[in-house]
Amino acid sequence: MRLRTRLAVEATAAVNQLSRHIGTGSGTVAGGRVGLAIAPGALADLGRGRTVAVVSGTNGKTTTTRLLAAALETSGASVVTNATGSNMPAGHFSALASGPREAPAVLETDEGYLPATLRELSPRLALLLNLSRDQLDRSNEVRMVAKRWRDALAGSTCTVVANADDPLVVFGARSAPSVLWVAAGVHWRADAGGCPACGGRIRFAQGTWSCSCGFARPVPDVALEERGEETTAMFADGRRFTIHLAIPGGFNRRNAVMAAAAAEVLGVPADRALEAMGKVEGVAGRFSVHSVRGVPTRLLLAKNPAGWDELLELVAGDTGPIVIAINARVADGRDPSWLWDVPFERLGSRPIVASGERSADLSVRLHYAGLEHRRVKDPLEAVLAASRSAQPGVSVEFIGNYTAFHDLLAKSPLA
Repeated sequence: MRLRTRLAVEATAAVNQLSRHIGTGSGTVAGGRVGLAIAPGALADLGRGRTVAVVSGTNGKTTTTRLLAAALETSGASVVTNATGSNMPAGHFSALASGPREAPAVLETDEGYLPATLRELSPRLALLLNLSRDQLDRSNEVRMVAKRWRDALAGSTCTVVANADDPLVVFGARSAPSVLWVAAGVHWRADAGGCPACGGRIRFAQGTWSCSCGFARPVPDVALEERGEETTAMFADGRRFTIHLAIPGGFNRRNAVMAAAAAEVLGVPADRALEAMGKVEGVAGRFSVHSVRGVPTRLLLAKNPAGWDELLELVAGDTGPIVIAINARVADGRDPSWLWDVPFERLGSRPIVASGERSADLSVRLHYAGLEHRRVKDPLEAVLAASRSAQPGVSVEFIGNYTAFHDLLAKSPLA
């Protein structure tokens, strides 16, 4: 390791420790920024000689990163990962600087930073989940992101594990020399209707998709069979594994199948990988029940229409009270017009409280969805208000976008 890189690692550790001590953050980004300022080329230095896997896409990155890391831990080695979701270069630097020099790394990677991460770290594997609209007030249109993935992967030596059911992911991934295709599903199709190859129309039918230009779903190497709450992974060699997770949702079971396929590329058999994933009970505070001023509250995070679509499907059968909290800070995207693309109608007649800094916008959307609700701007007070409608033993559910979720999480110990 170069002298400048060693100095950057020491400075990163010191800054991150100070950040945690004075309560200004989780201690992952600030130190990484300092480290990269001292040694701009240090990411490549820290990645050299170790197995690196990157996980990217619009939704599911944090969970899939945690599941893949759990699988690799079964080999007995420490696994370096950015567990808090700091998925840009500063977070990557902090993660790599924090663990043993030879430890394998599983890094969540912002979809816009994937090309740069491929150049800097030359990962052994890239796991690509999905692409949909997210923070378009400051991010690229998703077909542009797919094109940049395509250009970057054309010159990459990594193995790609990609979602064969998402046309945008397929367009981005198919330039890679080695691709393992997983039929992981795509429930949100509103951003995948236009063909990224010719601009024509993608047609979805009978579990596949295609365009008249010839761009079509590749034959999967790993497929899924979903029957109600049961998901089975089917490998091309005939192996079948039923997915059992502690964290809820069909979307998480689909993420687990992709992580299992990636784990096999990295030397961990799928059955052993899935067994380890089944022991993961929470991911960066998500899906766990926390105590919010004494009220048991399950915290869930959704950032964009595709993510909300999946979470609303998860909670659609529940009847207990729910708090929906929306902010519009830089990390969320300043433009909340995406609220009109979210199918809030699925919430039905359960008690609903609209909260957050943009609760007025949310309240208008819920009104036009025909949903009775209360508006309580402060999320803590909103949880208390919702709890008054809860039956004994029933938790309040809280779904917030990025900063609303993290603000409440910081104030809420595990119940």
